[in-house]
Amino acid sequence: MARGVELNTESLKNMMPGRTPTVLVVDDIPENLDILIENFRDEDIEILVALHGKDALRLVKEHKPDLVLLDIMMPGLSGYEVCKQLKANPELSDIPIIFITAMDEMDDEAFGLSLGAIDYITKPFSVPILKARVRNHLELKMKTDLLAKLACLDGLTGIPNRRHFDEMLKKEWSRGIRNGKPMSLIMIDVDYFKNYNDTYGHGQGDVCLQKVVSVFQTLLKRSSDVLARYGGEEFVVVLPETNGEQALSIAEQLRIGVAEQDILHSHSDAAPYLSVSIGCATMQPSSESESAHLLELADKYLYEAKKQGRNRVISESAIP
Repeated sequence: MARGVELNTESLKNMMPGRTPTVLVVDDIPENLDILIENFRDEDIEILVALHGKDALRLVKEHKPDLVLLDIMMPGLSGYEVCKQLKANPELSDIPIIFITAMDEMDDEAFGLSLGAIDYITKPFSVPILKARVRNHLELKMKTDLLAKLACLDGLTGIPNRRHFDEMLKKEWSRGIRNGKPMSLIMIDVDYFKNYNDTYGHGQGDVCLQKVVSVFQTLLKRSSDVLARYGGEEFVVVLPETNGEQALSIAEQLRIGVAEQDILHSHSDAAPYLSVSIGCATMQPSSESESAHLLELADKYLYEAKKQGRNRVISESAIP
C-alpha cells in the first residue's frame, strides 16, 4: 500500500541541502496511489498520500508539501474544491497543485487552471512526461522558497532582517491574543559601536557583530524565540509566552554573554570590552492594543539603559 518513499534528484538536493522535497498524492483509488508511488521510486522525493479531500486538506496543513498531485473526481470534496480551499488560505496558497484526472475536455482543463493549479495532466499519462513535469515544478518551488528565505535574512549575520521581524512580531501578537499568554520583547544596542568601527575598521566591526549574534543564538534556547537584526548594531528578540521576570533573566544572560567574550573595545566609555545595552518590555497582547506599542516600550527602556551609563538591562520595573 502507499507509504512514504525516499528517492534521488541531485539538483533538488543541491538547492536546499538537508531537505527532501515532499509531494502529496491525492486519489480515492488506492491502486492509483500505488502506481504513482512506484513510478517515483527512483526520485529523491518523500511521498504523502490521501484517499479523500478532507484528509488532503489536513495533510497539507500539517506538512505543507512542496507539491500536490490532485485527482478531481472524488467522493465528498472534489479536487476542484480542495484546490479552492488551499488557494484561499494565505499560508498554503503558494503550494503548487497539479491536477491528474481522467477529465480530458478542454473546458475541464481551463477550469482547473483558472482555480490556480499550476498544471493539468490527463489519464492515461506518460510516465516520463509526468516525472519531468513534477521535477520541474519542484525545482521551481524550491528556488522560489530559497529566494523568499534569502529576502527575509540579514546578509551579514544570517538572522532574520527587519522586514521579517515586523512580520513575526505581528504574527506572535495575534497568537498571544488567542492563547492569552504574555509576550516580551528585548531590544539590544551594541555600546559605542561607531567608535569600535572607527578604531578597528568596518571589516572587524562586521566580524564583531557576527560574534555577538553567535552568542545570542547560543543563549536563546527556544525555537519559538525570534532573534533579528533591527538595523546597524541594533538587535531585537521576540519572546512569545514569556513574562517580565523571565524576559529580564534572558536579557541579562545575553548582556553577560557578550561581556564574557572579552572583545577589546578601547574607545568605549561603558567598559574596556565590548558591551551591550538592553531594553526589555512585556505586555499581554489584546485586540485593544498593537504590537507596535510593545516595540515602543522596549525602545524606551533601551534609551533609559543608555542614559544610565550603558552595559545594563532596563525593564519597566527599573524605571524610576
